[in-house]
Amino acid sequence: MRTNEKILGVRTLQRRIIRWRQQEKIIAFTNGCFDILHLGHVCYLERAKGRDRILIVGLNSDRSVKMIKGPGRPIVPQKARSLILAALACVDGVTIFDEATPQKLIAALRPDVLIKGADWKGKEIAGADTVCRYGGKVEYIRYIPGYSSTKIIERILRGALAQGKGSA
Repeated sequence: MRTNEKILGVRTLQRRIIRWRQQEKIIAFTNGCFDILHLGHVCYLERAKGRDRILIVGLNSDRSVKMIKGPGRPIVPQKARSLILAALACVDGVTIFDEATPQKLIAALRPDVLIKGADWKGKEIAGADTVCRYGGKVEYIRYIPGYSSTKIIERILRGALAQGKGSA
């Protein structure tokens, strides 16, 4: 399947989910900004995919990222972020959401498994109550320390400031 064919609207995804379930596939869902794709993201998404799973990624829109991360973010626009995610073999579908959380998207797609990084344990996870209510489950994937878009951006900015190429 071509990369851009994996970027789907909610209605199209709902129809595909029906087909995938008929094939006895498990529908897994995760979400995030994925502003600067890095090793931590790739390892996380590969583990989320697992075996015999369909992996759907809910991608925060540019507006949503700005709400969550503040001005100056995202670094990479949503069209590019969605194409990069869709190009990964482990990702079966990408859909963009405009809200601060994917709560409505999760309710619409009804994944079997909601996946978050282990750094989310003990925190409120949008959609977890919905997924558990209809019999789905929440899984946590080990967080790989040292990989974070925010930390990468901070390192770049520190380097630019140290060389006199920016202002604080």
